[in-house]
Amino acid sequence: MKPNKYFLILLVTVVAYGLFEYYRPKPIDWTPTYTNKDVIPFGTRATYELLPGLMRQAEVKSLRLPVYNHLTETRLPERSNYIFVCRELELSKNDQAQLLRYVARGNQVFLSAYYFPKPFQKALGFVAELKEPSLSDTTLGMNFTNPSLRARTDYHIRHDDGRNYLTVKDPKRITVLARNGRREPIFLKIAHGKGTFYIHNLPLALTNYYVLDPQQGDHAFKAFSYLPAQPTYWDEYQKRGRFDEQEQTALRYVLSQPPLAWAWYLTLAGLLMYVIFAGKRTQRVIPVVEPPKNTALEFVQTVGRLYFQQGDHANLAQKKIQHFYTFLRERFNLNPSHPDSEFRQTLARKSGVPEHEVNAVFVQIGYAQQGGMTEYELMQLNEKIEAFYNQVQTQR
Repeated sequence: MKPNKYFLILLVTVVAYGLFEYYRPKPIDWTPTYTNKDVIPFGTRATYELLPGLMRQAEVKSLRLPVYNHLTETRLPERSNYIFVCRELELSKNDQAQLLRYVARGNQVFLSAYYFPKPFQKALGFVAELKEPSLSDTTLGMNFTNPSLRARTDYHIRHDDGRNYLTVKDPKRITVLARNGRREPIFLKIAHGKGTFYIHNLPLALTNYYVLDPQQGDHAFKAFSYLPAQPTYWDEYQKRGRFDEQEQTALRYVLSQPPLAWAWYLTLAGLLMYVIFAGKRTQRVIPVVEPPKNTALEFVQTVGRLYFQQGDHANLAQKKIQHFYTFLRERFNLNPSHPDSEFRQTLARKSGVPEHEVNAVFVQIGYAQQGGMTEYELMQLNEKIEAFYNQVQTQR
C-alpha cells in the first residue's frame, strides 16, 4: 500500500519539532511550584534536603495525603512537626478540625503560604491581608523581631511583590516573629492547646533560590529554628496531590513537560487536520438506501374508504368494534363479550381512561349493534374509540 503523503509530512514535522525542543537550550523555569522534587529556582528541593540536619533526624518524611487522612490513618510519634510550604493552603472542614486537634495535643505546625482559608484564620485569630500594588513594595525588606535572630541588614526577597502581610486579631496568644519594612507582621507564633502554630506569609523565601543565596539563605533556617528537633513531616499533597512519580501515567508525564506537551498537541492537531482534509478525498460515497414502505396502513385506509363510499355504515361499524375488542383482549387480557358495569370498571382501572369515557365508548357500541347506522352515528363511534386509543397511548 502506498504511504499517504499527508501522513508522512505530519510524521516528519512531529519528529523534527521533538528533536528541536529536546536539544535546544532549556530556559530557566521561574514557576513557583514549592515542590520538594523540583530543582528550579522556586522549587524546594534544597530546603527539603537540608531540613533533616536542622531537625536532627535521619529524614523528613514527605506526605502525599490530605491532612485528615494523615492524622487519622497514620500511627504518629508522641511529638512531631508538620510543615506546609505552598502558595495557597486549602483545608476542608475535617482537615482543619484534625489539624487543630493535632496541635492541641502538643505538636507543632509550620504553615508558609500567601493565602489561608477564612475559617482557619478565624479559628486562630489572624487575617492574611493583601495590599494594592505599589512600586515601593518590590524593594520592601523584612527581618525578625527576636534580637538574637535579627540580621544586620534586612532580608530582600526580590521576586516577591511585598503585598502580603498578616494582622493579629487575638494578641493574647499570638507573638509576632518577623515584620516587613512597613512594620506589618509576616511571621506569627500562635499558641493552641499544648502546641504551636507558626504562620509564615512569605513562602518564596523558603525556595531553592533564596535558601542557596549567601545573603538571604539563613532566613529560612532561622524561621525553621523555632521548631523543636523531633520527627518532622513535609506536606506535598497541597502542591501535587496524591500521585508521586511512580504513580504518574505516561500521558501525565508528557503533559508535565512543555516540549513533550507541545509535541502531543501538535500531533493531535495534525491528526485532526488529516481526518478533515485527507479523509474527505478517500471516503467512498455512501449510497442512500430507502427504507421499505409499510403499505398495511394504506390498505386499511383504502378498504375503509370503500365501505364508507358505499354507505355500508353498519358493516364498517362492526369491523371497527371487532378491532376494538381484539385490542382489549391483547392489550388488557379482558373478554369484552359481556361489557357489564364490573367489566367497564376493570377496563378503566387497567387502561387509565376515566370510567365515564369508557362508558361513553360502550354506549356508542350499543347503538351500533342495534343496526341501522347513520353516517353521523358512525363518526361518533369512531371518535369515541379513537379518543380511547389516544388516552391509552399517553399512559405508556
